Amino acid sequence: IFQKIVDIFVSRYDDIGIDSVAGLDARGFILGPPIALALKKPFIMMRKEGKMPNTIKSSSYDTEYGKRSGLTVQKDRINKGDRVLIIDDLVATGGTLSSAIQLVHACGGTVVECACVVELKMFIDP
Repeated sequence: IFQKIVDIFVSRYDDIGIDSVAGLDARGFILGPPIALALKKPFIMMRKEGKMPNTIKSSSYDTEYGKRSGLTVQKDRINKGDRVLIIDDLVATGGTLSSAIQLVHACGGTVVECACVVELKMFIDP
C-alpha cells in the first residue's frame, strides 16, 4: 500500500513544476523522501522548534491535540520563487499545514499544493 501511495503522489506531481517537497514533523518525513526521490527534487524538513539550527519559525497554531509553538524550517532551504509541495500523513484541523504554508511564504516561496493521505473531517467546525 505504501508504494501505491507514493506512486499516486508522484503521478500527480510529476509534471506540474515543483522545486522541492516539504515534509512535516514527523510522519511527513516518512512519506516525503520517497516522493521527492521519485520526482528528483530536494526534500525539506519542517520541524518542531529547537530541532534544527539556523531556522525561521511560524507563529503558534492549534491542532486537534491543543496549541503548538510553531514549525521551523532552515533559512536557506526555500528560495524566493520556489514552488513547494507540502506533504503530511493527515489533515485534521489544518493548523499544522497552515503553519507550513506560512513558512513557505515567509521564505518567498509558493505552495503548489498540500498533499495528505487522510482527512479527519470530524475536527472540521461546520
